[in-house]
Amino acid sequence: MNAPRIALVTGAGTGIGKAAALALHEAGFTVVLTGRRAEPLEAVAAAMGGKSHAITADVSDPASVAALFAAVQQRFGRLDVLFNNAGGWSPATPIEDIPLADWQHVVNVNLTGVFLCIQHAMRLMKAQDPKGGRIINNGSISAHAPRPLTGPYTATKHAVTGLTKQVALEGRAHNIACGQIDIGNAETDMTAKMKTGVLQPNGQIMVEPTFNAGHAGRAVAHMASLPLDANILTMTIMASSAPFVGRG
Repeated sequence: MNAPRIALVTGAGTGIGKAAALALHEAGFTVVLTGRRAEPLEAVAAAMGGKSHAITADVSDPASVAALFAAVQQRFGRLDVLFNNAGGWSPATPIEDIPLADWQHVVNVNLTGVFLCIQHAMRLMKAQDPKGGRIINNGSISAHAPRPLTGPYTATKHAVTGLTKQVALEGRAHNIACGQIDIGNAETDMTAKMKTGVLQPNGQIMVEPTFNAGHAGRAVAHMASLPLDANILTMTIMASSAPFVGRG
């Protein structure tokens, strides 16, 4: 009997994280759910019939991340997939008016949090037997083209692309694959405002189409299920009619 494959999903209580966790569970992974709030994690775990493990953690806190990975290692002895999904926004603000605290908050969650989780995952994946694993980073179509007034978010998502490439390069020698999924307009609480209208580069407010977040979750599960000699370096999944190609 094959040993269970262990997947860790950050920001797993809601939205894309929840969709990915459910899809990974359906694909046969043992899923570790993590996020800052226990209640959403427990609700997702219940939806899986209790066949998952919920651990509260804050990816922007180095001590919390260390404790999270120590718990995973102690319980399972290995990690096969890390989906770096946790992320956050700041209020729409012109670059020159962004408070430093807002900038630092987004950087701490969207970039430093990804970096911290990558560090711990790399150490564990290098040391485990058999060696190797897969890291999937949640980018965004904002990693390619910005929205108006979203400087911190856009900057961090561009930086995540650089981290993805760096880890893909450094992981080669250790059977560690790394890829990025760039998602545009998946239907979640964070994108609810798209149904009432969002600011466009030309200054107009326009309703934008969305798509079921379950499709993004299944895309993550597909990336995660590949053998380690194959890697999807970048995948873009978006609402077909979303104003991304030709944005601006």
